[in-house]
Amino acid sequence: MFDNFVVPDLLPAAPEIFVAVMALAILLIDLFVKDSRRTAIFALTQLTLVGAAVIQFMTSTGEVSYTFSNMFVDDLMSDLLKLFLYMTVLVVMFYSRGYVLDREPMNKGEYYVLALFATLGMMVMISANSFVTIYVGLELLSLSLYAMVAMNRDSVVSTEAAMKYFVLGALASGLLLYGMSMIYGATGSLEITGIAERLYAGDANKTVLVFGLVFLVSGLAFKLGVVPFHMWIPDVYHGAPTSVTLFIGSAPKLAAFAIVMRLLVNGLITLAQDWQAMLIILSVLSMAIGNLAAIAQTNLKRMLAYSAISHMGFMLLGITTGVVSGDARYALNAYSSAMFYVVAYVLTTAAAFGMILMMARAGFEADHLDDYKGLNRRSPWFAGILLMVMFSMAGIPFFVGFFAKFSVLQAVVAAGYMWLAIVAVLFSLIGAFYYLRVVKLMYFDAPADDSPLQATTDMRILISANGLAVALLGLFPQVIMSLCAYALLRSL
Repeated sequence: MFDNFVVPDLLPAAPEIFVAVMALAILLIDLFVKDSRRTAIFALTQLTLVGAAVIQFMTSTGEVSYTFSNMFVDDLMSDLLKLFLYMTVLVVMFYSRGYVLDREPMNKGEYYVLALFATLGMMVMISANSFVTIYVGLELLSLSLYAMVAMNRDSVVSTEAAMKYFVLGALASGLLLYGMSMIYGATGSLEITGIAERLYAGDANKTVLVFGLVFLVSGLAFKLGVVPFHMWIPDVYHGAPTSVTLFIGSAPKLAAFAIVMRLLVNGLITLAQDWQAMLIILSVLSMAIGNLAAIAQTNLKRMLAYSAISHMGFMLLGITTGVVSGDARYALNAYSSAMFYVVAYVLTTAAAFGMILMMARAGFEADHLDDYKGLNRRSPWFAGILLMVMFSMAGIPFFVGFFAKFSVLQAVVAAGYMWLAIVAVLFSLIGAFYYLRVVKLMYFDAPADDSPLQATTDMRILISANGLAVALLGLFPQVIMSLCAYALLRSL
């Protein structure tokens, strides 16, 4: 029975295997280590992420390699995105440490184990070359996040957010599965590369394909959190514990970008004109509703939630303008600008939520805009850090967010979509209002509390490094831009 069994090459999946083994080991160790602060568990989690990054770097060949019957792909795009992923989760866990210790229901080993399983799900999504692998990675990520949102069992708001996320997430998974099944029915293949070959050869029913594509794009739009599939974002961002909101708002964006690239660009590029039209609508609606709704918010987490919707809409512009009328000469420029945008967004989001976590303490979430009044009087340094983050998100020169927006707009104009670039700039100008409102509160309003800002040394150092990275990468954006372009050149 096992005569035809071929042992798969495990080397490309070595980081995934390492993270899975360590997550299970940490789960067992937590049973025996009686430490109320969970210091050993926290340290092991961070070491796991560092170890995964080292293994990823050591096993990267720079070539495209397939394993597990072509269901798993290892290429430079996946290597680079995973390295950004490890770094993001590492920083998120550091930021979360003090917040979790202050809240007894969350101060458990399961918090760190769930974060590792969510990371494993994202790693699988980034390297998926099959509908099956994408779905396994996606569900591993989603189920871990549902549990993390509900970890603070004493909070009614968190429990409600988890229920909403779970119900809407199940609906989105159903849409995605239905779309995948229709595309499988039309092409007879579950492999993304196999689907691309069948479509190129013209061996597929176009009507069934387009129907499948609509459901597929709808499922992806939910995972990205773009309009009209954005309903869960503000409630989940607001209701989830802030450390979990930071996790949801940062790392999964890298994995979502990867599956959009794998499915639409690698697999369904011959249907580009169909999905481009859908993405343009999603993008314009997201920039419009995201920026306009954010203006009305008084809660900083909800404001950043609507901001996330508009940013994902902006990122989709890069993916939309890769292929124009069957001409792929703009592809590398457009896709690398979208990848750079995601990386820049994750970096600035980590710093924004890091500030909220640093100001939060037991019984106080620091998530209202009024909590930031007069921050400059309490701590000029951290007010300056938050100012840089807000300027970067608004796309003001010379921060990393400006160059991220500029690179996407350049790709849009080069592809001939001048009207789309004008719409994007207009909504960015509207968006600048609510970011600058935070700056106005910090520098021109009187503080409700004059006491100096209290924070641990490691938190102060990490927030400072994160904020300075936003500024420095704005001055030298070509480092990350070149990495993204090279990785995509060697992978697509």
